[in-house]
Amino acid sequence: MAVSRRSLELPPADPDRARLHQLGYKQELRRGLSVLSNFALSFSIISVMMGVTITFNTGLRYGGPVSMTLGWFAVTLFNGCVALSMAEICSAYPTSGGLYYWSAKLAGKDWAPLASWVTGWFNIVGQWAATTSIDFSLAQLVQVIVLLGTGGQNGGGYMASKYVVLAIYGAILVVHGLINSLPIQYMAWFGQLGAFWNAAGILVLVILIPAVAKERASARFIFTHFNVDDATGIQDKAYILAVGLLMSQYSVIGYDASAHMTEETKNADWSGPMGIITSVALSSVFGWIYLVALTSIMTEDIRSLLDPGNDAGGYAVAQALYTAFHRRFGTGVGGLVCLGIVAIATFLCGCACITSNSRMGYAFSRDRAMPFSRFWYRVNKQEVPFNVVWLSVAVAFVMALTSLGSQVAFQAMVSIATVGQYVAYALPIVFRVTTARRSFVPGPFHLGKFGVLVGWVAVAWVALLTVLFSLPVAYPVAEDNFNYTAALVGGVLLLSVGAWVLHARFWFQGPITNVDL
Repeated sequence: MAVSRRSLELPPADPDRARLHQLGYKQELRRGLSVLSNFALSFSIISVMMGVTITFNTGLRYGGPVSMTLGWFAVTLFNGCVALSMAEICSAYPTSGGLYYWSAKLAGKDWAPLASWVTGWFNIVGQWAATTSIDFSLAQLVQVIVLLGTGGQNGGGYMASKYVVLAIYGAILVVHGLINSLPIQYMAWFGQLGAFWNAAGILVLVILIPAVAKERASARFIFTHFNVDDATGIQDKAYILAVGLLMSQYSVIGYDASAHMTEETKNADWSGPMGIITSVALSSVFGWIYLVALTSIMTEDIRSLLDPGNDAGGYAVAQALYTAFHRRFGTGVGGLVCLGIVAIATFLCGCACITSNSRMGYAFSRDRAMPFSRFWYRVNKQEVPFNVVWLSVAVAFVMALTSLGSQVAFQAMVSIATVGQYVAYALPIVFRVTTARRSFVPGPFHLGKFGVLVGWVAVAWVALLTVLFSLPVAYPVAEDNFNYTAALVGGVLLLSVGAWVLHARFWFQGPITNVDL
């Protein structure tokens, strides 16, 4: 049958649906997100107010102000390269699978299944660990607020047991699961609320905190003071600085959410990349401003702020805020309000993180990479991947059970969330600059002739931080200070490759098309 030339030139009624079909998938999720909503979800997940606050102890202990305020710039520069490279690839392949789909398309026919498999498992395990670290940190923050609100550790305040903290954590996860069971338009609203709350909250805090503080640190202290904590047994300043960068690196992570939400985003091949770039850029700016404001009230001896015997139980930010307001007004209630602002931002961050987890799990199950994929790969009447939402909740809860045995082992969740995620970010970029260097077909957003150079810088940075964050964090190395990051990252690699060799290589072929092309 003859088809007129004019009919071939007509644009499709829905370009997003048509592009998704070209990539091999039916449109099964509702496209209810704008570029603003896509950005908002990533910005809410990054949540620098949350990231800086919950990892401030690490930065303060390892290098102190200089490792945080100046180290932030180095991390921002290299994170920018990772984000730009990811945005370029996202523009070419706007699917919910994101990173593992990109690896499959860029690694070449022979390596595509293995590349996709390993990338996908690093991505989803890193996301589960991120949810665990965020929501458990929220439970700990709630416990600190209650502790200070009832008199502090030295004034008879209520110190929750580890079982109570775990129960609070479980309740937070359930609420997040219920919210994520709602239709996508509600999640768009929560994402926008999270973005607004993070931006507005930081602006309020950076004005309020220095204004309230009777004593403020000098600019020299904020930008040049280098802290060496004798308790760690590490004296080499370069080593200390390297470990301290974990705070800055963890504070800007999770922006792959923009890629995972592309099948629910309008004009996805442009909106997805813009979501990645703008969320990282604005988070980097807001995060540094907030970091400087917090550092300005660290006027007490750093050792006393980190002392587990202080009123906040060693939570440096909480102790400094409570003290600053108490000195000004005779009560620390204002400090508790500031911590409440951070707690709400953390709650919204954890909620958005479950959203991203579930979309990644949905896509990975669609390609039959997960056990019981047929069960997880289902959407309900509201076009929400309901089953995998609750899978994300359940796995995050199980991961937090490590806190009952060892806080040190649990703290490694922060590291695996950072390193695991960035390994997943780097793998498709590796293939972009090697096997697909000449064959890569860019989308509307691209870096032109600088794409390969930026990609190599991104890969080199991820390789370096993987080594840095696996180093011992104290000497001599003992059971109570052992860094489990290398073991966890190595475990994910060993299990994923082992499963591939023993089982998955016989049936997993990478992303599976579910439309007739």
